[in-house]
Amino acid sequence: MKKFKTIRQTAAAGIAPESYLRQLVAQGRCPGIYSGNRFWVNTEALEEQLDAESRQNCVERAAVAQ
Repeated sequence: MKKFKTIRQTAAAGIAPESYLRQLVAQGRCPGIYSGNRFWVNTEALEEQLDAESRQNCVERAAVAQ
């Protein structure tokens, strides 16, 4: 079963700062759903997304360094 948390709960879990999470939601890049006016973050998908982005950034930096 997927784990969903509010933005504040996700930030408290140490996944990412609250302000960064709110930016992702505003840009439409944060995995999750709205229920009323509350956004519920799919924490498993967010961790996978951030991991993939960090790996991509490492590859890009390595290519630029050469």
